[in-house]
Amino acid sequence: MTYVVTEACVKCKYTDCVEVCPVDCFYEGENMLVIKAEECIDCGVCEPECPAEAIVPDTDPKASKWAEMNNEYAAQWPNLTRKKDAPADADSWKGVAGKFEKHFSPKPGSGNP
Repeated sequence: MTYVVTEACVKCKYTDCVEVCPVDCFYEGENMLVIKAEECIDCGVCEPECPAEAIVPDTDPKASKWAEMNNEYAAQWPNLTRKKDAPADADSWKGVAGKFEKHFSPKPGSGNP
């Protein structure tokens, strides 16, 4: 088992999960984070830290559609190992449905500050 980031992260991009990850398996896109499955040790400490509830175990039924996407972008985006400030409007995007199709950006984030 591993963990994956779902569309709930899009435009929220809270990085509380990054701060607690013991193996630095998060990668940063312009408006979302992803987890690299082969680096994740399945500890689960990131899941309860996410204010947007965007992190789920890969055994969760909604995870299957996100696992491949997480691995694809983890291979392209920079590793993020330290917490950053969330976007100023992050709270207004929390819980909004359909964000991936309308707002996902494939562009990489800036990585560690």
